[in-house]
Amino acid sequence: MTTEITMPQMGVSVVEGTVVEWKKQVGDWVEADEVIAAISTDKIDTDVEAPAAGRLQEIVVGVGETVDVGTVLALIATDAKPGEAHQSESESKGPRRYSPVVMRMAAEHNLDLEQIEGTGRGGRVRKQDVLAYMENGAPAEPPMHIESPYRPDEPAAPKKRAPRFTRPEEPAAAPAAAGSGPLSRMRQSIGRAMVESLQTAATCTTIVEADMTRVEAARKALGVTYLPIIARATIETLRDFPTLNATLEGETFTTYEGVHLGVAVSLGEGGLIVPVIRDAQELSVEGLAGRIKELAKRARDNALTADEVRGGSFTITNPGGFGSIIATPVINQPQVAILDTEAVVKRPVVVTDELGGDSIAIRHMTYLCMSWDHRALDGALAARFLRALADRLEAWPV
Repeated sequence: MTTEITMPQMGVSVVEGTVVEWKKQVGDWVEADEVIAAISTDKIDTDVEAPAAGRLQEIVVGVGETVDVGTVLALIATDAKPGEAHQSESESKGPRRYSPVVMRMAAEHNLDLEQIEGTGRGGRVRKQDVLAYMENGAPAEPPMHIESPYRPDEPAAPKKRAPRFTRPEEPAAAPAAAGSGPLSRMRQSIGRAMVESLQTAATCTTIVEADMTRVEAARKALGVTYLPIIARATIETLRDFPTLNATLEGETFTTYEGVHLGVAVSLGEGGLIVPVIRDAQELSVEGLAGRIKELAKRARDNALTADEVRGGSFTITNPGGFGSIIATPVINQPQVAILDTEAVVKRPVVVTDELGGDSIAIRHMTYLCMSWDHRALDGALAARFLRALADRLEAWPV
């Protein structure tokens, strides 16, 4: 029997990783939970542990290769015994196996991998072998899409002559490009995660307005930003609406006793990451402020661990700090909702006193925007949650 070691999931926008070191080699005995490899992503570096005890039978992804989350990295023979002799991969008679990177290159360039001599362990074909094969004049032909209108055997269509006494139109000059190039790996990862979320969830967005005047006074007294107070109010409101503190994976809907709060952190042009504050209900406003600040600094220093970017049950994103006033955030899968906090701005609003009299006053106002998954929730529940959150903020103790 064999057990697969796969590239682990490490956060919402981390969808691929690079193997930087194998700490065990083919034929070595490994214990369950023993560190077997080191991987690196654009956001964090972490170790991969063996899921079971056994003998390392095969390394599928070599050092330096980048593969998607869930890709098989290696195989462990769990029915082997510590003292048994090991049959190496060049001694085995099974079919050759290739890493996803090598197979993707072969498909793109129409290469026959059986014709390429491998220099890896046991004769494995590595990425470097494919590149060397191509540089040395590989007899490869560019693949043709099956729906391509081009047919090599068909004669070219005759050119049409322009009508007499008319001037053929000249093509418009293409605009000058300031620069071009592929998206960074980070942007590609974020893009894939966002598209996957939109293709998975039945996303809806609900928005309510909240008077933050009392919160403004409270945050000044505490010397904090709006975010930790909103986070504390959100945690308290989630305790009253537990079906929003949840995840949906396939048909499995899971609610959580503790609030494992994800807080989106901007990395500037480097993208974003969502570290998770586990059991955030145990922290005060001051405690949340300190924890958010600490995680944001470690995120920008690329010092987060894998456990700190997964396992969230609800997420807050805070673009309001950059001046935006309304947005529709993308749900952090597999969670069922995400709260977007927007800028707090002073506006004239109608206020009602205790006698029912109306007047116009200048108040600190904001919009609370929440995207939620209609597969798990309904609009009435989303609206009730946001209204309860706004009421809690509007009555915040000063």
